[in-house]
Amino acid sequence: MAAVASRYARALVDVVLANKADTELARQQLRDIVQAVHDSDALRRVWESPAVPAEQKRAVLDGIAKQIGAARPIRNFMAVIIDHRRIAMLDDIVRQFETELDAQLGFAEVEISSARTLSPEEKRELESRVERMTGKKVRARYTANPGLLGGVMVKVGSTIYDGSVRGQLEKMRQELSMA
Repeated sequence: MAAVASRYARALVDVVLANKADTELARQQLRDIVQAVHDSDALRRVWESPAVPAEQKRAVLDGIAKQIGAARPIRNFMAVIIDHRRIAMLDDIVRQFETELDAQLGFAEVEISSARTLSPEEKRELESRVERMTGKKVRARYTANPGLLGGVMVKVGSTIYDGSVRGQLEKMRQELSMA
């Protein structure tokens, strides 16, 4: 399943970049369509049903595309997803699209957990450090985790940089238990 989602996602990234489309707008339009599918069981059932003619499915898609102002490549991509009965995979495809698009544009997805909510200045400084460390532009998601006691934990891909007080205490505990 992941290979199929990845194939669709890569194809859309190629189309969006080849058309020099606004990547953030394309990303938002896809998210809007995903939200519409999540918000309406009836919409999902219509698009998934083999009993509903393809023309009717596309007519519904055209209405949604017009309402959100979807670009032609996004509308056409969704038509392919609907025609190939991949609506159930839409979340995975869009998630993979965003990951692939970020990779093509030189972005790194970063998850940052801190013991408290960080100020905008602290966020900018932290993102700047991560950019220097990875050599990529950063798209950061922040969460507050009081269990860290202090400091931050940064996850870039599958690599975790633990600068939390809890992490440092755990490291000291391990070192002391080995001595």
